[in-house]
Amino acid sequence: MRGWCARWWSGGSRSRLRWLAALLCWGALAALALPRLQPPPPAAPAPAPAAAAAPGGRAARLLLQSEPASTAPPGLPATDTRVLSEDELRADAERRLPSLPLAYWHKHKDDKNKFLKKKDCSPFPSIYDLEFHNTYWQTLRSSEGVFHFYGAYLDARNASRIGPAVRVLAVHDRIKPTVVSHCQLWFEEHTAPVVVRNLEYKYIWNSKWGNYRDHVLQPYLLACVLPQEVRHLVPASVSIVENPCDRATNNLRVHNDRPDPAVGRKEFAVCVKGLDFLHEDLSVRLVEWIEFVRLMGADKVFFYELQVHPNITKVLDYYAEQNVVTVTTVTLPGGQPNLPGLQHMYLKKKTTHKRQMELIPYNDCLYRHMYEYRWLALLDIDEVIVPLEDDDWSSLMRRALPLSKPAEGKPPRSSYHASNLYFLDSLRHEHGWEDGVPRYMHMLQHVYRTRNFTKPGQYVKAFHETDRVLALHNHFPLACLGGACSSYALETRHARLQHYRADCVTALSKSCAELRAQPQRDEALWRWRDRLVARAHRALRALGFLPPHR
Repeated sequence: MRGWCARWWSGGSRSRLRWLAALLCWGALAALALPRLQPPPPAAPAPAPAAAAAPGGRAARLLLQSEPASTAPPGLPATDTRVLSEDELRADAERRLPSLPLAYWHKHKDDKNKFLKKKDCSPFPSIYDLEFHNTYWQTLRSSEGVFHFYGAYLDARNASRIGPAVRVLAVHDRIKPTVVSHCQLWFEEHTAPVVVRNLEYKYIWNSKWGNYRDHVLQPYLLACVLPQEVRHLVPASVSIVENPCDRATNNLRVHNDRPDPAVGRKEFAVCVKGLDFLHEDLSVRLVEWIEFVRLMGADKVFFYELQVHPNITKVLDYYAEQNVVTVTTVTLPGGQPNLPGLQHMYLKKKTTHKRQMELIPYNDCLYRHMYEYRWLALLDIDEVIVPLEDDDWSSLMRRALPLSKPAEGKPPRSSYHASNLYFLDSLRHEHGWEDGVPRYMHMLQHVYRTRNFTKPGQYVKAFHETDRVLALHNHFPLACLGGACSSYALETRHARLQHYRADCVTALSKSCAELRAQPQRDEALWRWRDRLVARAHRALRALGFLPPHR
């Protein structure tokens, strides 16, 4: 058609005929093209748009497009078409990076009398000038080694002898830091920072446990004491620098997580160190464990996550939607690996490095929730503190508190620990399955235990009094406010730690045969069997791990 029109136009016809021919040609071309411009026929209704990010900081990748979901024509792919505002983007970034004072920085970034416009002593650093390592860690390269900072927290507990202070959780590549460091404390109410000298490097490790040498990252707690004139204020952020006037390469949001006065303080929460189960699907066991600690009175479980199986993610998301758990993603600082798979191999081989790094989530959990809960229990997902004469942890502590009163002149109790008793997989294999209990209920199926507890003080777990503890280790507090720590051993007739493992820990390999000898049947957990099975069934059905009719 185009060729015919061109020949007609170039011919010797008169001018009027040329215009008529042009109109006919363009009309014909439009008629040919019109079907290609028509919308496609209606398709089947599209599924609902993708769900928003799950609660508790779980990873949800947003596909930002130019149109809101409500205006998308039918038949288009059901992608997430939301457009986030600048405020929403900042709030999302601050949620994913809880140590970053992003909202505070944005509010004041153009203030000519404050922060970035200040050119002389101790200017506030731009968010884009901070030095990050492995996502969640900020860095200071001092003249005597490198610091990586994880979090900052306002500690205004009454038992603190130094008064209100900002505690900073960090790792440093020296075992005896000598470098003088300073804290630049930033307040909403002040245009210039309040600069104080860091009071101490509290070592939250024991030299006898290994890795006591330079150039290995060591865990520390720093203390920036608030001067008298600002003790009534809450710092917005803090930077750690070597010299008072330095422009910082780190800036940490200061957490001051107070509960709603109308709700008040709660009793129990559980902290779980970084989950490292990339290839192990422990999802069903995790459901049973979460439901049991809830039966015991845990208001919430705070998980820290390194790498996990997709089914574990599914379980954590399910409980996060119910506000039962909070999940915080963590990484290893410095040059330690964070690649999936390689990280697991590293942690399995470098067990002392692993145990040192576990202190970071434990102490972050303490300082984030010390005002909200009276007691924190640091538990792994293969162990539970079981009351033997009481229905739950609250009743157990009401029984234990009068018994634990310290002698005259002794410090008040800081922790209440339960002795460790193994329920090993091999013991169940020797005795078969239990009737009346679903085979996938791991703890309820394991009713044979070692005859003896591990030695007093070995592998215990405790309820820690948040008003007293300053630094936590897996088993005991490492430092306490107002004097020495004092841990009370719960009587074994009242409570114990039931530890569900395939075998004894490596350190007990020589004595494990003795522990396994003469196993005893123990149905202590069956007191809660019916309720635990019912709750686990409900969760497993909702998750799709069990068909609805079972």
